Amino acid sequence: MDLGISGKVALVTGGSAGIGLGAARSLAREGCDVCVCARNPERLADAVVELQEFGKVVHAVLADLEDPDAARRVVEETRDVLGPVDILVANGGGPVGGRFDEVGLDDWDVAVQRNLLSVVRLARAVLPDMRSRGWGRIITITSSSVREAINGLLLSNAVRPAVAGLVRTLAREVGGEGVLVNNVMPGPIDTDRLRGRYTSEEALNGRISGVPVGRVGLPEEVGDVVAFLASERASFVNGISMLVDGGESRVIA
Repeated sequence: MDLGISGKVALVTGGSAGIGLGAARSLAREGCDVCVCARNPERLADAVVELQEFGKVVHAVLADLEDPDAARRVVEETRDVLGPVDILVANGGGPVGGRFDEVGLDDWDVAVQRNLLSVVRLARAVLPDMRSRGWGRIITITSSSVREAINGLLLSNAVRPAVAGLVRTLAREVGGEGVLVNNVMPGPIDTDRLRGRYTSEEALNGRISGVPVGRVGLPEEVGDVVAFLASERASFVNGISMLVDGGESRVIA
């Protein structure tokens, strides 16, 4: 299936590893020129080498999106090097784990900056170009915690749904201008974060036991969903939050 996005410019934040790199890989495979941004220079350099294997133009920006000025700078640099952003994949590391009594107010501040306000700033930075051209895709990466609270992940349970609310509302505001806004909710995906939470094979197998397909997902499997939502084939999909969790969630609606 031709997704119709060859030649588009994609910006993927948190794109040096895990789900972000999986999304960047899927978009590059579909012919997009890709800018990835992240905080770790070594991982960022490795990601560029890997993505260049698809034969497209790849650019990297070292940035920490907790910095209020970073989103604007990343979008401007992408525009200067590759052109205006057609596809934004707003992805970032999840908040620290912990129960209510275990997370401090500083942790709340970091979670809101990293996982909510960074998305707001990125959207504000890319929307003028998207609106002027009458085409754009904004795709946020959150978590299955948007749909179903996860024990021990209070901050994710609290902040991620705010992003889903932003997506649903923004989609209604800009959909008529050719800009589609959607959210992806990964479940257990094989990333450093997941393996950091389940440090033994026994614990990880216990986590997998609740997944009907019998395994954790791969970053590329989330990436392929992102690529579809970015595509012309998804031109009537707007404002949704899509689970990619192997059927783990028991919530019906």
